Amino acid sequence: MSDPRTILHMIEPNKHMSPFDVNMAADAGYKTIVPYTAVTLDEVRPLVQDAIFSRPPDYGVRTGFFFGGKDAILALDMMKAAKEALVPPFQLSTFADPAGSFTTAAAMVACVEKVLKLKMGRSLKGTKIAIFGATGVVGFASSIISALEGAHVQLVAHRGVDRVIKAAAVSKERFGVDLEPVAGETPEQKNEIIANAEVIYAAAAAGVQVVSKEDKAIAKKLLVVADVNAVPPPGVEGMDLFMNGEQLPHCEALGVGPLAIGDIKYKTESGLFKQMINATEAQHYDFRDAFTLARELIA
Repeated sequence: MSDPRTILHMIEPNKHMSPFDVNMAADAGYKTIVPYTAVTLDEVRPLVQDAIFSRPPDYGVRTGFFFGGKDAILALDMMKAAKEALVPPFQLSTFADPAGSFTTAAAMVACVEKVLKLKMGRSLKGTKIAIFGATGVVGFASSIISALEGAHVQLVAHRGVDRVIKAAAVSKERFGVDLEPVAGETPEQKNEIIANAEVIYAAAAAGVQVVSKEDKAIAKKLLVVADVNAVPPPGVEGMDLFMNGEQLPHCEALGVGPLAIGDIKYKTESGLFKQMINATEAQHYDFRDAFTLARELIA
């Protein structure tokens, strides 16, 4: 008998499944890919059980569920519901990467970690990191990854501090990390944050500049700045798309640009899909697993 076909069920709570993720899964080697859109959390369990009970138990490892969307917590909740729906010996693998954010965040943090290590002889542990765009999915995942590595992480609020307070509370409850919500709504508040930061993650919406030439002039403690925004203007003024540890103009800090991050992000998402395909037992991947692989790819 030939090997059982690899099947990936792609779960999307919104109207459209991301073509990016569909392409990534196909190029990684999945033979059958089925997107499901407008899926609610309570629908995950019956979908998973339809998938596992329609194949022999030893085919389960050839079956995967991917969770997309734009809500990190919902994607994690859907992944949890999928795992809880499994009935041994029936199994399948799961992978959450909403809006590509988990693999993007993992790549960004891994790139920054490498620059800190190679250029400054430092690790993330004890490093003061300020995250702009902290309530977005990339900001959320990168904050937790960094805090789990021992960094002191500030979630910067540019429009009402309540949202970052809530994000910090959720992160503490679910992952046991302590994040500091800080207001960055006024120029004075933002200046203080930038003046004391050692690392900045620019993870705001595409086309939004969060660090200007003037901001960099006051950033005397700044070591590394990472920017995931490839849409002009850059999130950090003067950031080159391919920058990967080179000095930024108008300051002493080193830059990590969106295409340097994107290269590792692409390899990380593809790599996790390939690991699922080639595994001999069920796998379950979230941003922590993405960070582990991103680190290996950079090394």
